[in-house]
Amino acid sequence: MTVTLPPDYRPSDEEPFMGELMKEYFRQKLLVWRSELLRESDETLAHLQEGGMQEPDIADRASAETDRALELRTRDRERKLIAKIDAAIERIGNGSYGYCEETGEPITIRRLEARPIATLSIEAQERHERQERTHRED
Repeated sequence: MTVTLPPDYRPSDEEPFMGELMKEYFRQKLLVWRSELLRESDETLAHLQEGGMQEPDIADRASAETDRALELRTRDRERKLIAKIDAAIERIGNGSYGYCEETGEPITIRRLEARPIATLSIEAQERHERQERTHRED
């Protein structure tokens, strides 16, 4: 079944949570984000292939290497983000998108708008972060 979004559609609390329109809205939002990341990744790859070892000055070469390391870290972060986006798209397909993995409660629309890959409600996320801090301090 194909769902066509009205051009001005925004999810609201007035409609059924994760109805067809809402799911399609978040699916398209995730797909756009994913394609932007892939485009940036391709640009990074092209830039990295240009090199930087031709710099005759050692300071310039060191600077180029620092830039290259930063780009590689950024690219790795983007790769992990794309995997999370793919997982979110999969959750839309299986009907679990938008629901907290811990409590099963709906994640607020505002949170999903801000972080469409969210898997935890704000309350569960805060609990999770408090536990992480407690364990780090041990």
